[in-house]
Amino acid sequence: MSEEGAANSEQRQGHVACFFFDHEGVVHHEYAPPGQTITKDYYIEVLRQLRDAVRGKRQQLWARGDWHLHHDNAPGHSSSLVQTFLVKHRITQVCQPPYSPDLAPCDFWLFSKLKLPLKGTRFQTANEIKENATRQLMAIPKKDFSDCFEKWKERWDKCVRSQGEYFEGD
Repeated sequence: MSEEGAANSEQRQGHVACFFFDHEGVVHHEYAPPGQTITKDYYIEVLRQLRDAVRGKRQQLWARGDWHLHHDNAPGHSSSLVQTFLVKHRITQVCQPPYSPDLAPCDFWLFSKLKLPLKGTRFQTANEIKENATRQLMAIPKKDFSDCFEKWKERWDKCVRSQGEYFEGD
């Protein structure tokens, strides 16, 4: 079984955070400059950094070519330029079905896990928010990441069994 990586971005008040993780934990994360949107050109630069991070942090998976990228269908992710980059660099992706945000681990698991401990806290600067969010991200135990991917597999199985039909709940 190959290992999967999840990617997604969260935008709040002009600040974008990009998170990439697998069953072991965080592989790469970054915060875009204020006002930066995730364009195809920007995302390719992020993917270059991700590729280097996977090569350094997941050496066995990198050597086997056994690390897969799952990102959502955002325009910056699905552009032909990004798809060409992924093929050129032999980055295998797990395609996100249309209209299925509930399959993205960042959406169903990570964002709420990061936001809950920060809820109700007033921060003076964007850097304080980033520092606290990063602290929360790095404090997530490996088992939680592993459990997330088990839930992810269950969600995919449910989606496949429904043959694309709409369903609610976990």
